[in-house]
Amino acid sequence: QVQLVESGGGLAQPGGSLRLSCVVSGTTFSTYVMSWYRQAPGKERDLVASISNTGDSTNYADSVKGRFAISRDNAKNTVYLQLNSLKPEDTAVYYCNAVRRVLGIRNNYWGQGTQVTVSS
Repeated sequence: QVQLVESGGGLAQPGGSLRLSCVVSGTTFSTYVMSWYRQAPGKERDLVASISNTGDSTNYADSVKGRFAISRDNAKNTVYLQLNSLKPEDTAVYYCNAVRRVLGIRNNYWGQGTQVTVSS
């Protein structure tokens, strides 16, 4: 059974930092493109950042470029999201996502989410 477990969310002040982690089990982590999404109350779930299966390519939403950084450790089956210079509008539930396509079959898994609240 594939599981994605996020941690690291919490309350931060504007301008502060948090580091989110997502540990993946039950599958071959290094074959997945990993992403972080977020969903604020009353809004759709949006892509925040993605990283290739090898870690040599990353992609960010314009709203977080220069402030957030995605990384992965394939030896630890873990993807990270470093959140810096946080703003109140970054408040949302952050979800980890794993996607791969093997022999024409697409696998897509989600974590349960971790709350990030930015407030003074």
